[in-house]
Amino acid sequence: MENRTARLTLLIDPKKKSVFEQLCAREDVTPSQMVRKFIRDYLEHSLGPNWRDEVFGDKET
Repeated sequence: MENRTARLTLLIDPKKKSVFEQLCAREDVTPSQMVRKFIRDYLEHSLGPNWRDEVFGDKET
C-alpha cells in the first residue's frame, strides 16, 4: 500500500486543462484522481496486471 504522496508538476495548455477539469466534473472525480487512474492504467499496460508486486514488492489492497 502506498504510504506517502509525491507531487507531480506538469505544464499543460490552459484550454486543455479547462476541458479536462470539465470532463472530470461530469464524472464526479477530481483531476488528481483521474491523473492517478491514468498512471495506474499506464503501469498496468506497461508492466502487466501484477505491476503492484513489482512496484511495491507485495500486493496492494
